[in-house]
Amino acid sequence: MYQDETLICESCGKEFIFTAGEQEFYAEKGLTNKPKRCQDCRKAKKQQHRKGKKRMFDAVCAKCGVQTQVPFNPTQGRDVLCKACFDAAKSESAV
Repeated sequence: MYQDETLICESCGKEFIFTAGEQEFYAEKGLTNKPKRCQDCRKAKKQQHRKGKKRMFDAVCAKCGVQTQVPFNPTQGRDVLCKACFDAAKSESAV
């Protein structure tokens, strides 16, 4: 029913194959548009999008007292560690 199809990536201009399996997956999910980007460009765009959305919160390290930022909203009563103290604690627990 489905056949591999060669498409052109709108980001890099290279040809890529839209496989029969991918087409079947798209159909199962109700997706009607063909992909516009090759797999590498899709991954790059997804990474770029994720980096831009990450919200950082200010906190004070419970171990060394340095001002730091963490990717979660600190909860009162729970210790927050800076990256250096977190890495040190993680390596200590691994031993």
